[in-house]
Amino acid sequence: MTSLGELERAVMNVLWEADRDVTAREVQDQLADRDLATTTVLTVLGRLERKQLVQRIRDGRAHHYRPVAGREDHVAELMTDALDDASDRGAALARFLGSMTEEERSRLRDLLG
Repeated sequence: MTSLGELERAVMNVLWEADRDVTAREVQDQLADRDLATTTVLTVLGRLERKQLVQRIRDGRAHHYRPVAGREDHVAELMTDALDDASDRGAALARFLGSMTEEERSRLRDLLG
């Protein structure tokens, strides 16, 4: 999975935070501080759809968008991809664990059982 560009990440955050499917116009409204054209938002949504991160649903003449998976699923896949790129997974994991807070390490120990 490729990482997201800054604008793609902003659009995905809007979709992840929505409690329903949203239109491109609603995404644009949520990102109003960026002064984006509707065509720009549609282009980004199209790229995200091609990356299989977003599903487009036709509703009459309008289209609605929803994330294919949750934010945590996306982050987990990025972490797995990063580990796959490491020549020494153990060393990469050790460095990652070294960057974690004690609270995060404790949570990880709980998850591992």
